[in-house]
Amino acid sequence: MTTPEKKDDAPAIPVQDSQLAHDDPRTRHPKLRIAKQRQPEPGLDVKTDPVPDIGLDSYRGIGRLTGRKALVTGGDSGIGAAVAIAYAREGADVAIAYLPQEQPDADRVLAAIEAAGRTAVALPGDLMDADYRASLVDEAAQRLGGLDILVNNAGKQFISDDLTDLTDEQVHETFQINIMSMFTLSRAALKHMGPGSTIVNTTSVQAYNPNPRLLDYAATKGAINNFTKGLAEQLGPKGIRVNAVAPGPIWTVQHVSYGEPEEKLPEFGHSTPIGRAGQPVEMAPAYVFLASGESSYVNGETLNANGGTPTP
Repeated sequence: MTTPEKKDDAPAIPVQDSQLAHDDPRTRHPKLRIAKQRQPEPGLDVKTDPVPDIGLDSYRGIGRLTGRKALVTGGDSGIGAAVAIAYAREGADVAIAYLPQEQPDADRVLAAIEAAGRTAVALPGDLMDADYRASLVDEAAQRLGGLDILVNNAGKQFISDDLTDLTDEQVHETFQINIMSMFTLSRAALKHMGPGSTIVNTTSVQAYNPNPRLLDYAATKGAINNFTKGLAEQLGPKGIRVNAVAPGPIWTVQHVSYGEPEEKLPEFGHSTPIGRAGQPVEMAPAYVFLASGESSYVNGETLNANGGTPTP
């Protein structure tokens, strides 16, 4: 056990060595050695081995978002699920959008939101469906009683080893879900948002260091960075902030549903300076910060949360 230096007459507070170790980013979560596995797209978190940590037992809120109303797309699993749970535990009512086949994952998140004493709204549907996409924000706002946070997080990631294998259909779907939906949903959200509202977009380290197997996905992430900065300039004078989070290798079901080569899974995330993959719950504080008043002078920023990989 170590004891910090006393200042003035304040009593020294003992700090357990185990507490210090717990804050070591290398060991705060285990270094995963993931077994080769596959699920059909889109896959389920609850069937992933190991199950990603979305904060069910590890996130504690302190009321940073009390009274806020949030819509999180892709809120059933992975980063979106961790954000939805964190927002609820910070005091927000939360609607989550997700594919109907992801209901088993969504049920866990909806239950966690309600257990936090907040309103939980389930909005299953497919962002490739124009009618669903066009009505999603209005439905969320109506059922939440307003909307002042939009998290554009839903994404499609599917590997293609060669450009000749990358079909126009896949490129179209990836762009529609990853970036085009952000135009639709952000435009619709503005009808409900006023000063103090926020939009947070999910981009990726792939925007800076594109994997050649993810040409379409990486291209959308670069577009999201640009969209974020431009929209932030447009909406800043209205008191609405727009920012993004760029995760690195975060362990989610996306990687076992053909988002990563199966043979690469055992060493997933090990090449980062921290030496391991991240967990979805480790992304949640970045989204909380960007949605809260604590980031009132942050606009048009891309917050990189990637385990230390250098970015421009």
